[in-house]
Amino acid sequence: MEEKFDFENLVAWQKAVEFTNLILEKTDTFYKSNSNFRLREQLDACSSSIPLNIAEGKGRFTKKNLSSFYIIPGALLTRLLLYCIYYKKGVCLVWKIMFF
Repeated sequence: MEEKFDFENLVAWQKAVEFTNLILEKTDTFYKSNSNFRLREQLDACSSSIPLNIAEGKGRFTKKNLSSFYIIPGALLTRLLLYCIYYKKGVCLVWKIMFF
């Protein structure tokens, strides 16, 4: 049996990885042209940072350090939504990607 790191047992980390994979898959198909490269780059970076911060937080030893790494993913989701709103003038791609 393959050993797992502690963070791999966290449901939040598992869901964040699923979300990141979804964003990466969708941005790959949405942005074949270079016209929206910066948006794609920001969406990919924000979504990828979410599971990374959860994993890094799990490795911290104090509650204060741990909690800061669990707050960051929420801020990253907000940033991701703001990028969608900014670039698409109120039409959020994340909701389209996830629900349509």
